[in-house]
Amino acid sequence: MRRNGLLDELAERMTQLAAAAEPARPSLVAVDGVDGAGKTRFADELAAALRARGAVTFRASVDGFHHPPDVRYRRGSRSPEGFYLDSFDLSAFRRRLLDPLRPGGDRRVVRAVYDVTREQPVTPAVEVVDEAAVVLVDGIFLHRPELVEAWDLSVFLAVPCEVSVARCAARDATDPDPDAPTNRRYVEGQQLYLATCAPERRATLVVDNTDLAAPRVVVDRASSSRRTGPPTG
Repeated sequence: MRRNGLLDELAERMTQLAAAAEPARPSLVAVDGVDGAGKTRFADELAAALRARGAVTFRASVDGFHHPPDVRYRRGSRSPEGFYLDSFDLSAFRRRLLDPLRPGGDRRVVRAVYDVTREQPVTPAVEVVDEAAVVLVDGIFLHRPELVEAWDLSVFLAVPCEVSVARCAARDATDPDPDAPTNRRYVEGQQLYLATCAPERRATLVVDNTDLAAPRVVVDRASSSRRTGPPTG
C-alpha cells in the first residue's frame, strides 16, 4: 500500500476508536520504533490525516522528557544499558502527560520538561486536551513495562538495523556503520529494548517502514484492541 493510503486507513481506525470512547476521553496512541525508524514523520503525517477527517489531534513526544546528562550518562557515555534505562524521565512522562489523559484525569498536560538540545529544563505550558482528541505520542521505548498499559492503540515501526542507522547517519552526520564504536550505545541499547520488551509482540499494529514510500502493516491486532490494555506475552 502506498504511504498515503496506509495513513488514511489508520486515521479512519483512530477516528472510530475516539468516537467509541465511553465516557468521552482522549485516545492515547503510541508510535514506537528504534532511532531512524521514521517515527516523527509517521506520527506527523498521521496527525495530518486525522485532521483532514475533522478529528481533533494533539502531538507529543517522549523526547521532551529526557533526563539531564548527569543521569543519562551515569553508567558511561557509551553504555547501552544507560541508553535504555536512563535516557528518559518516565515518571514525569506519565505524571505530566499520560496519566492526566486516563479515565478520571483532568486532561491538563505538558509536552516537555527538558530541552535536550539546549541541555536545560524548561518551564512547561500547561495545556488542556480536548476530551475527543486523538493524542499521538512518538518516541523510542514506548512499550516498556512502565508505559505499555497507557496506550489505547500502539504502532511499532519495524526497520532493519542497517536501514535505521543509515537514516540516523544521514540526519545527524554520524557513522553509518552499525558496528562502529560510536554507535554501540544506541544500537545495543535498542537491541536490549527489543529483547527485553518485545514491542512487536505488544503493539496493536506492526508496520514495516523500510520503504518510506510504501509502508505496510505486517501484524494487526486491532480486533483485540483495547480500552482495557494491550496484548502481552
